[in-house]
Amino acid sequence: MYDYDLLVVGSANADLVIGVERRPGAGETVLGSDLAVHPGGKGANQAVAAARLGARTALLARVGDDAYGRLLLDSQHEAGVDTVGVLVGGAPTGVALITVDPSGDNSIVVSPGANGRLAPEDVSAAACLFQGSRVVSAQLEIPLEAVVEVVRNLAPGSRFVLNPSPPRPLPPEVLAACDPLIVNEHEAKVILGGSAVGDSPEDWARILLAKGPRSVVVTLGSEGALVASAEGVSRVASVKVHAVDTTGAGDAFTAALAYRLGAGESLAEAAAYAARVGAATVTKEGAQASFPTAEEVAQLCCADPGDNPRTPGRGSGSDSASGEQGGAA
Repeated sequence: MYDYDLLVVGSANADLVIGVERRPGAGETVLGSDLAVHPGGKGANQAVAAARLGARTALLARVGDDAYGRLLLDSQHEAGVDTVGVLVGGAPTGVALITVDPSGDNSIVVSPGANGRLAPEDVSAAACLFQGSRVVSAQLEIPLEAVVEVVRNLAPGSRFVLNPSPPRPLPPEVLAACDPLIVNEHEAKVILGGSAVGDSPEDWARILLAKGPRSVVVTLGSEGALVASAEGVSRVASVKVHAVDTTGAGDAFTAALAYRLGAGESLAEAAAYAARVGAATVTKEGAQASFPTAEEVAQLCCADPGDNPRTPGRGSGSDSASGEQGGAA
């Protein structure tokens, strides 16, 4: 009997966001909006997203012994995530400094802080979490050496899900454990490197599969997703919604897919559910604040797929958003 449906191993950042009329050039100072501080980081985002859906979730991460670290821990506790694996201290909490202009374009500088100190020995010391977890999910905002140690500590019968973001070449040991490897177009092309890359997501998925993963999922934004395994390649449609903010949609997609795989669904079934979760996420502003509950996803699933889709949490400013979208970035 597993203690957790999902163990997330990854990053936890404080996102510091300032709106600007235009981003400054070299040596230039511009005035901006009031500073907004939000809990973020791909690992912390995935843990909150899964817990909101009802998954018994644990997080293995590292934060600083500071106000930002407490913000991140509070967000995890509020969502119902078990933070027994969150290590505190050793470096300041990771921070993302974000400026956003009126068009929505942003510039981001990330200080990894404590995320960069999550070491292989921290992972191996958490062996009890791995033994008690049905599915383990990771990303690449922590050292690659820690991700390799995650693979080496997987319990027999558990499943490993990896979103290689930010992308980098992966060692064969990590690729062979992925079931699935979840990538968008940019991530797929970085991992493929010098390999011949076709024009279609189906081509990317087949070439990625040949590199060793047990299965591959390619996220396609408003077009849904594509799943590939030894059984074949197929597309998964997304629910069309009025997008307000796509921040965190990819993290919500990955968390939902990992959770449903652990519940026994097929890869295509889990990806279809995850695409709905991603669609619900983009109907609200922010990352963790936008992640839906299972009830909100069910409402979206029941929406009429015609010209007036139901959009849970749609804000008053959504009419000026970038049209109808769904899925995960």
